Amino acid sequence: MFVLSMALVATLWEAYKWLGPKNGGEIFGWKVLPRSKDSLMPHVSDVLSRLTDPINPQTDELVLTGVLKAVWYSFQLVLVGFGLGLAAGLLLAVLMTRFRLAERAILPYLVVSQTVPLIALAPLLSTWSGKVEIAGWEWPQWLTAAMLGAFLTFFPIAVGTLRGLKSPPPAALELMDSFAAPWRSTLFKLRFPAAVPFIVPALKLGAAGSVIGVVVSEISIGLRGGIGRLVIENMRKSNDPPIVYTAVLGAALLGLAMAALVALADALFMRNRPKEAVA
Repeated sequence: MFVLSMALVATLWEAYKWLGPKNGGEIFGWKVLPRSKDSLMPHVSDVLSRLTDPINPQTDELVLTGVLKAVWYSFQLVLVGFGLGLAAGLLLAVLMTRFRLAERAILPYLVVSQTVPLIALAPLLSTWSGKVEIAGWEWPQWLTAAMLGAFLTFFPIAVGTLRGLKSPPPAALELMDSFAAPWRSTLFKLRFPAAVPFIVPALKLGAAGSVIGVVVSEISIGLRGGIGRLVIENMRKSNDPPIVYTAVLGAALLGLAMAALVALADALFMRNRPKEAVA
């Protein structure tokens, strides 16, 4: 199905290039139809063939090699950001489950935090690079991108996990209380198992958020080595439209890699469980 869906996207792309207006068009007075000329929408075959060309005449390195290196660099940052966001989200969910006052105090701020524009937050955190020092350790610039990935990761995980931890029926909680089970035992033996169907969808949202956060922050702060920076560098080559889309394909590959990891977690944790949580 994945291969078929990619083939469908390529077919629709080529169909629009054939039928769409070269300089865009209007619908009911709104200019919404994109331009289909080759300088903006190259053929799919041109983009794919550009991957096997050298980056420039002075080197033998292929465009595909450069894209994969950038994807690998960004993938490491995404993993760091996803790990930080996962830890923060789980800890906040446990804290809000344990203390009702903490939920009332923290949850509104979690919602408000997602309204902060990432494009403005990235340069602010970037200024910490080389200026924040803790016990001899300096804040590296790459950590800014990872932190912004974590910033978009922790919210869906925290909210999804909180809902899952509060999902056990009252009778099950009363049964644990009748056994004089400590809260920690109730958490790990009842609440977390019941929360798995809620956590897995939250992981999917968190994985997508971590990719978006890292790529956008790489573009905002100009972090070298990542796929976000490669998109900007390729966009400057206006005389070579296909190479711009090679970086876009790399960003899509990065998202697919994170989706694959979450799919593995889904297969591991959702064995013998319903795929969707009951509202």
